[in-house]
Amino acid sequence: MTTQDFLRSRRSIRRFKADPIPDDVIERILTTATHAPSAHNLQPWRFVVIQNPDLKPRLAKALTDKMRLDDMQAESAAVADIEKRVANSIRRIDEAPVIILLCRDMTIVRVDTPEETIMNIQSTALAGLQLLLAAHAEGLGGNWICWPLYATRETQAVLNLPETWEPQAIIIIGHPVVTPVIRERRGLEEVIVRR
Repeated sequence: MTTQDFLRSRRSIRRFKADPIPDDVIERILTTATHAPSAHNLQPWRFVVIQNPDLKPRLAKALTDKMRLDDMQAESAAVADIEKRVANSIRRIDEAPVIILLCRDMTIVRVDTPEETIMNIQSTALAGLQLLLAAHAEGLGGNWICWPLYATRETQAVLNLPETWEPQAIIIIGHPVVTPVIRERRGLEEVIVRR
């Protein structure tokens, strides 16, 4: 497999085996994630590794309570649909051997401008992509989930995080139950313009 083929073979995995992930593997993945590029080399990313089985239900409740509220108010979704979505979300958190909360340290900025904030968010997202690829290189699957964006305060409270650690995403990692086939991608003619 070429490097390009390897990069293209990464998939979003939503079901995991119960097999634990050794600490040295998690450390390798996180070390690789910290080699992502960042604006001004500020490296604003922060990671919270969640493996505690007692903490996972509390995190799931904080996220899904907010999800219920947002879905009911914003989308006027049917109660049955909301409960199905909530149940799937709780299952994902419960089944994932490792959950990594990707945060942005809001104090790590060069100057306080909207542009610099966007650059820090982009830099943090690049570390998340690097993390997913590092997990893939270890033979693991992962999934990027943005629920914490809708429940920032709730997530910070459950995990006892500093207020300056702004949750950006949850990345769940584990051994895939199955690897899905590639979803159709837009052709280059749809996404590029040459000048």
